[in-house]
Amino acid sequence: MAAAEVFAERGLDATLDEIAHHAGLGVGTVYRRFPGKEELIEALFEQAVQEVALLAEQAEAMEDSWEGLAWFLERATEMQSRDLGLRDVILYSGHGRERVAMARESIVPVVTRLVERAQHDGHLRKDFVATDVPVIELMLSSGGGVHELVGAGAVAALPGHRPRRVGGAALRLEDPAGRPSHA
Repeated sequence: MAAAEVFAERGLDATLDEIAHHAGLGVGTVYRRFPGKEELIEALFEQAVQEVALLAEQAEAMEDSWEGLAWFLERATEMQSRDLGLRDVILYSGHGRERVAMARESIVPVVTRLVERAQHDGHLRKDFVATDVPVIELMLSSGGGVHELVGAGAVAALPGHRPRRVGGAALRLEDPAGRPSHA
């Protein structure tokens, strides 16, 4: 679908005119199907946002709290780096109507539990809060070519967490107390 391709490449700032042009249609044809861009966003992104919520639930079910949180961040950020429209819908509450907003809001309590569990288990700094997660996702998904890094474990570079192996090499980090730690 042309709209999905345009939104994935350009984000939700893309216009209906750009979508119509990409599809080889007149803009009137697009407006007859979708009265405005928000209706199109709703139709396109509800399922994708629900997939991110499902990732969070799968991460929560993982035995190891750190592995669950890191796995969620890696997968969600991979999705968002490949689809700028999805990133915009997830990270900016101004996009999407009721169904997308409800799907987006279903992610928050699960991510909060992921963060709290990792903190309780000593894997994550106590000053890290669940609202830091979207900021990290935005930083990682906004750079050019970042999804390749994320797939290789770029989340391991976040300060204050248990180190992980990245690309087969040990990664040195300092723990919250300032002691060097090794993967």
